[in-house]
Order: sequence, then C-alpha cells, then structure tokens
Amino acid sequence: METAMNRAKEIVSSYPVVVFSKTYCPYCKKVKQLLTQLGASFEVLELNEMSDGGEIQSALSEWTGQSTVPSVFIKGKHIGGCDKVMETNKQGKLVPLLTEAGAPTKVSSKL
Repeated sequence: METAMNRAKEIVSSYPVVVFSKTYCPYCKKVKQLLTQLGASFEVLELNEMSDGGEIQSALSEWTGQSTVPSVFIKGKHIGGCDKVMETNKQGKLVPLLTEAGAPTKVSSKL
C-alpha cells in the first residue's frame, strides 16, 4: 500500500491537473469531457488499464476518503469526483483553479 500511496502522491505532484479514471466509467467521461471543453491540459490515469491500478485506487481512498473515480486533483489539491467538479464549474470556480494551476484554458467563464 505504501508504494501505491507514494506513486499516487508522486503523480499528483508531477502534473497541474490529474484525473484518476476508469475507461468505462460514465462519470469519468463526463469530467474528462468538461476539462477538454474548457481547454485544460490534464493528465489521465486509467486505473483499469494499469497493473497497479487497484492498489492506487485503494491508496487514493485512504488518502482522500473518496473510494470512487473519477478522483480529480488540481495543483496537488484533491477536488473530488464528478459531482464536485461539476458543482465547482457551475459556481464559476473551476476555470480560475485550472488557470492558477497553469493548465491553460480557452474559456474565461463557466460553461
């Protein structure tokens, strides 16, 4: 578990925006679609395609208290899952977070 936790933390600290995802998850697709529409640059890790994906998901659950995907981090801070990301965007707070993180966005207001 410690190795997976270290790997998860290393990944999160290496990129401005990280989405831990699963290829078949509709909520993951929704978040990735939103970030793409906003023009954000983000790193996606498809846990179901990684040999240690299960361990990383368990480590993320222990670290964040969230056991489901997507699990979104911006500038090293855990934002949450699909509902939380959508709500943050609706409140007009997502684009400023992305901009501050250095993940260029092509829009300056909420969708």
